[in-house]
Formats: sequence, structure tokens, C-alpha cells
Amino acid sequence: MSNLITKTTELAMSVTLTYIRQGDIVIDATCGTGQDTVMLARAVGSEGSVYAFDIQKKAMLLTEERLRKHGFSNVHFIMKSFSSMSEHIPENSASAVVFNLGYLPGGDHSITTTAETTLEGLACALRTIRAGGIVTVVLYDGHEEGAAEKKAVLEWARELDQRKYHAAFVSLINQDNDPPEILWVTRKH
Repeated sequence: MSNLITKTTELAMSVTLTYIRQGDIVIDATCGTGQDTVMLARAVGSEGSVYAFDIQKKAMLLTEERLRKHGFSNVHFIMKSFSSMSEHIPENSASAVVFNLGYLPGGDHSITTTAETTLEGLACALRTIRAGGIVTVVLYDGHEEGAAEKKAVLEWARELDQRKYHAAFVSLINQDNDPPEILWVTRKH
């Protein structure tokens, strides 16, 4: 059995998958290398749809290649910022939105998500998820922009209306080297 608490991104996805059913619409807000996209495509099945966002062509190509290897064709690629999510997906339609913040693994570290666009993207995500849906955010604060982004995201989450949302934050508090942390937000109604 896998020790999920040591694998932050797997822990984040394991919780997220409990909110997804076959035939759902889900969003990978940062497709990166495609690992999350593949898991989301599998979860929604051939009747469902995954919308994969990224601003880097390299990320799109890596994700397309990974999906091809796994035989998935239920993914719609949008080479734009996740802050444009509302332009592409109807309100109240997605069961899950996944953000894996920071920079593309193996890519240019100067191209990174920022607090400003992430907050815009999170606002879009809350409009996009349906009642009972989830927004999952994996945060990396081991670099300057990531630390500012984490601070802004957690402040944003603390201010969410508790009558409409639940927000939970997980941090590996005894680990060095700034391990990733997880924020989950679920919509009540």
C-alpha cells in the first residue's frame, strides 16, 4: 500500500477523485507534464470531458504525448491561462478543478504561476464547480513567487463564505525543504 502522506500530489488527487464520477466534466488548470490529466481522464471515462489549461506549448505537448500512451481522447486543450477558465467552461458544470502551482517540472523556472493570476483562476474555479464539487490546489512555496502565491491563496481561502464553502489545508509540518502543501475547497450549494 502506498504511503499517501509522503506523496503530496498523490494525496491531493486521491481526495479529488472521490468527487468525480464517470461522465463528469473536470478541469486540469495546469496540465504540466500530464500526470494529473491522465488520472482525471481515467476518472471521467469516455463519456466525460477534461479541459486542460496551460500557457506553455511544451506542457501541452508533454501532456498530449502522455495521453496518447494511455489511449485517452477525452481531453480538450486550451493554451491559455487558467484565469480564462470561465470563458471556456459553463458555470456550475465541473465536479473538480485541479491546480498544481509553480513552474513546469523540467521547464523554465522563470515561467511560474503568480498570486494575481492564481486568485483570478480560483475565482473562476468557484464559479465553474457545481454544488458538491471540489477545487484542489497544490502549493509550492520553495521559491519567491511561490511563497507570495501561497500567502495570497491562503488569505483568499480564509475569507470564503463558510455558508457556501468548506476549505481545508494540509501541510507536512515536520519536513524540511518546503514540501508541497494542499488546499481543498468544496462547494456546499
